[in-house]
Amino acid sequence: MGTIVTKNQPCLNPKCKSSDARQIYEEGTSFCYSCNTFFKADYDPEKGHTPTEKKVVAKLKETPVDEIKALKSRGFQDRQITKLVCEFFNVKVSYNEKGDIDTHYYPYSNGGYKCRKLPKIFTWAGPSGGLFGKECFNGGGKRLVITEGEIDALSVAQATYDKYGKFYPVVSIPSASGTKELLANRDWIRSFQEVILCLDDDEAGAEATRKAVHIIGIDKAKIWKPPPGLKDANEVLCKSNGEKLYQCIWDAMAWSPAGIIKKEELWDALAKFNDAISVPYPPCLEGLNTKIKGMRLGEIALFISGTGSGKSTMLREVMLHLLETTTTKIGVISLEESPAETARKLSGMAIKRNPSNEEISLDDLKPGFDIVFGSDRVILLDHQGSIKDSSIVDQMEFMCLMGCEYIFVDHITILVSEGADGKTGNEAIDLVMNNLLRLVKKFPVWVGLVSHLRKTQSGTSFEEGKLPSIDDIRGSGSIKQVSFDIVAFARNLMAKDDRERNSMTMAILKSRHTGLTGMVNGSMYDHQTGRLSYNTNMEKFEDL
Repeated sequence: MGTIVTKNQPCLNPKCKSSDARQIYEEGTSFCYSCNTFFKADYDPEKGHTPTEKKVVAKLKETPVDEIKALKSRGFQDRQITKLVCEFFNVKVSYNEKGDIDTHYYPYSNGGYKCRKLPKIFTWAGPSGGLFGKECFNGGGKRLVITEGEIDALSVAQATYDKYGKFYPVVSIPSASGTKELLANRDWIRSFQEVILCLDDDEAGAEATRKAVHIIGIDKAKIWKPPPGLKDANEVLCKSNGEKLYQCIWDAMAWSPAGIIKKEELWDALAKFNDAISVPYPPCLEGLNTKIKGMRLGEIALFISGTGSGKSTMLREVMLHLLETTTTKIGVISLEESPAETARKLSGMAIKRNPSNEEISLDDLKPGFDIVFGSDRVILLDHQGSIKDSSIVDQMEFMCLMGCEYIFVDHITILVSEGADGKTGNEAIDLVMNNLLRLVKKFPVWVGLVSHLRKTQSGTSFEEGKLPSIDDIRGSGSIKQVSFDIVAFARNLMAKDDRERNSMTMAILKSRHTGLTGMVNGSMYDHQTGRLSYNTNMEKFEDL
């Protein structure tokens, strides 16, 4: 675009609030480095010409990281940031032939440097990404401040140091579009008691704040509010003072999305809910579709049966069906088996061979493994025997953030067996079920959940073919109350006849979406293939 002739002008884009990010070039064109908008030389805001978005790719000669480390630190007088602050964060500078600072180098936790060729042309030296300032602080403190730019992080550090003579944790993401770095560092960020989001007060900053809260969690996140007319932390520092900037951070409020909904918004929500897609259950479970009408995001489906009746097999059939018919990711939390065992069974089912029935070589399993895991859409939790309290729910949230829309949990009985956040028994179950409900509504996702049953006191056992009722669910009533769908099935594991022993009788005990309940056609289990098939001949059982 040529040589810059006029620096730091207000942006012409009405959606951008930057007062100094637009640079004017010798041919009359200009570019705003805040909203990444290019303006032609004849651009007239009053005529409403549409500006062009254009990313500027810096053509800077890459400076080796080792050479950058050897450079000196300097303060930035025009930004009211002292050399002491820059030295603490290891910010380096280089000079042009006139002896003026022409480039800033900001170290990031991934080991590279973000290079800022003044006024606002950026490139990277070494690995890109991470958090600026993370290496300067340990985790686990009271408060962490996150800004949208390095200068803003330095400004916050300057304000707190001027007030207390000490540096408190503050980091920065590379830009408003760099919220993915929060996901990569989520555990470290959440180790602090509270996290203050000090992002720019503009459209991009608002969107970044929304995403950041989603990643960090509403239990930790607080939002700053700059004074009217000021956009970011450095503007507050320069145009007001450090005391005002510190006060803005101190006054940060807990995240509170709007709770009042107007009729237009209500209609949009209704239309979205009305158009919600129901993904059918696989053909081998067609009986479920006749009453439940498939799976919908934002719901929890509960599967109950006696021990060894095929709950895990049923869930694996649904997993394979989703891999065949959708492009989404799925999360698998199997608390009774290792990831390797889960992978072995899924791989065998994909090639219709049962590892429990025959020895299958790795060469023969490989095609099935590629079918299931080749697209990298299945995310397995390696719990390594650690299934305490709410850590599993946190892992589920992480799966959601990675893009999973369907999550399978086998099973809730183990999930709460060691308590949840100091609670045990029914209190622990209530807490976990409430957390699961928040999870499916927050993202939204569909959760397939398995629960065990109470022991029968007398008569026919579940393992002998008795179909469970809704009151046979082990544990708190919140399991049946929170679940949207409840599917019960039974198999007579003691039957002498092979067909009877492998027949699964099914019933819908609850369907919040349709309200339809009752018996449905079940499935047949094939021990050789490890797969289920649809049984069109529904058998009537008197003892339900």
